[in-house]
Amino acid sequence: MSAGGEDRAGLLDRVFLTRVVEPGDERAGRWVREYGVTEVARRLRMGGPPLPGASERRWAGLRARAEEAEPDRDLAAARAGGVRFVAPGEAEWPGQLDDLGDARPLGLWVRGRPSLRMWALRSVAVVGARACTEYGAHMAAALAAGLAERGWVVVSGGAYGVDGAAHRGALGARGATAAVLACGIDRPYPRGHTELIRRITEQGLVLGELPPGEHPTPSRFVLRNRVIAALTRGTVVVEAAHRSGSLVTARAAQRLGRHTIGVPGPATSALSAGVHELLRGGAVLVTDAAEVVEVVGDMGELAPARRGPVLPTDLLEPRAREVLAALPGDGPASAAGIARRAQTTEDDAVARLYELRALGYVERHDDGWRLTRQTAISGRTGRHPR
Repeated sequence: MSAGGEDRAGLLDRVFLTRVVEPGDERAGRWVREYGVTEVARRLRMGGPPLPGASERRWAGLRARAEEAEPDRDLAAARAGGVRFVAPGEAEWPGQLDDLGDARPLGLWVRGRPSLRMWALRSVAVVGARACTEYGAHMAAALAAGLAERGWVVVSGGAYGVDGAAHRGALGARGATAAVLACGIDRPYPRGHTELIRRITEQGLVLGELPPGEHPTPSRFVLRNRVIAALTRGTVVVEAAHRSGSLVTARAAQRLGRHTIGVPGPATSALSAGVHELLRGGAVLVTDAAEVVEVVGDMGELAPARRGPVLPTDLLEPRAREVLAALPGDGPASAAGIARRAQTTEDDAVARLYELRALGYVERHDDGWRLTRQTAISGRTGRHPR
């Protein structure tokens, strides 16, 4: 018997339904609530009249899926790949997902060692544009690294752009991150992030609602976002156009009573227009990780007071200063070489280099990274480069 009160047969019925029913299907969720998992699974297997609210056509489609579902095979494939199935009511189930009501996941497929329930208690979503600018990637990585260093779990969707930058920022800080996928977690998507998702699995968690082998679809991406919103204490949006999936996550967070947070961008940038709309609608404006924690954290977790600098480099975090000091004064260097000299990872070095580039200390060229002329002249500690 599982912690949620379901025996193995009940667990198999729930796994069966993840293969038959699409994520976020509120009508199916209502069936489960009113009739129970076992009865809904039995009716789908055996046929008969449709359950309430289902047309003949939709019921036929569900029945066709049911005929192909093999929950024993799905569980065996998952276990062979180091994946576990977490059902509502079990010890690892994050209770905040119950706030989704009938749109609550039937269960989650999870890969990674940490406890999903414990991690979700202190987690923040960082989401945004796939085709983000360098500014967006920098802000996402810097926020995620800062949150990770403060003991927060960074949750995102594993996509290109802001999602990937957020995951890399947390990983570079040797922190905690979780990716919520819109496909079976045995099929990393996008394919270009296969290595990133592998690293997340080793250092954090990868999870999703869909059983092994399932592919993503546009609707599954949209519905996945409600899980990200419900799982976390708040959602930070870094760059989003007016029509953006990350705004779906933010609005789901608002409906669920979670914190909605935005990082401002240039007033003329179409990629920040959606964020600015959120801010005008009541989202909280933040510029760094400390301000995010002030919003989502416990009483007393306040961002430090802002003070004018004595020297420009005093504003840099110690790791950024170490990366700056690792650049040679007379030519370019590769990110790998800079990372070795700064005694950090290449991902962390790249995140710091983009930060230094935004501040005018370094430049990126085809042959690597180099100090700007003004920085080299000032000896890295004098006046701020203009």
